[in-house]
Amino acid sequence: MSRRCLVVGCGYLGEAAVPALRARGFHVLATTRGGPGRVERLGALGAEPVLFNASRPVGLPRADCVISAMAVDRASGQSMRDVHVGGLEAAVRSFAEPTACWLHVSSTSVYGQEDGSWVNEDSPLEPTDSNGECVLEAERVLRSGRPDACILRFAGIYGPGRLMRTAALMAGQPFRGDAGRWLNLIHRDDGAQVLAALAARAPERLVLNVADNNPVPRGEFYEELARLIGAPAPRWIPRDPGEPWGPHERNNRRVSAARLASMDTHRFIHPDFRSGLPGCLGP
Repeated sequence: MSRRCLVVGCGYLGEAAVPALRARGFHVLATTRGGPGRVERLGALGAEPVLFNASRPVGLPRADCVISAMAVDRASGQSMRDVHVGGLEAAVRSFAEPTACWLHVSSTSVYGQEDGSWVNEDSPLEPTDSNGECVLEAERVLRSGRPDACILRFAGIYGPGRLMRTAALMAGQPFRGDAGRWLNLIHRDDGAQVLAALAARAPERLVLNVADNNPVPRGEFYEELARLIGAPAPRWIPRDPGEPWGPHERNNRRVSAARLASMDTHRFIHPDFRSGLPGCLGP
């Protein structure tokens, strides 16, 4: 009998993980709130849909591995905390029997460094915005209910249909801030392969940064993106004094994924953004 993996929160990353998990012999189940076309879409990917609403949780089916990958659906009206904290709490409570392995998709936004320094899994957790605080709260909620869970702190996920600020580039809008601040990235398909490889290994109590280990200055990233889409080169202007920071805008750190690399989970398809960006563009 094939092993069963349940993906709780099967959004952008979770959908890409379904074929990767199936390739490793898993029977994949995936939760959905049942929005228009969602059951059919998950079925077409090869997953068995499981109806689950965190606000009215019911028992979840047995699984050998769980991947919690909560993501906010803007159309749902739910806050980030509702999804990341409340949804995770509901999922942990909804298993009638313990699962052998739990992998949780967290974020490197839990780190608060702003000085361009390298951070690893042992660096202080001092998020600088409400999003990071919410993600860190979710980690702590999971640790209290599933102390054996593995926490995977993902860098910024990019891929087909998810490229940052392309509309602003095409419109020639100036970017506020410092072009020298660091971006840490992971291509969606590499992230999905990491999830599948770790599900197959069923580790316990790990904390891993999931990134391509090649941080890039923001200016360099957007210059390359502008070139690929035929947009004007980005212009950068200083921030106004006292202007409030947006989500992740204060981030300025380089995320080390050396621990993940030492595990040799898989050979990265896109080891840096220059390899990954071209395949993200439409025809």
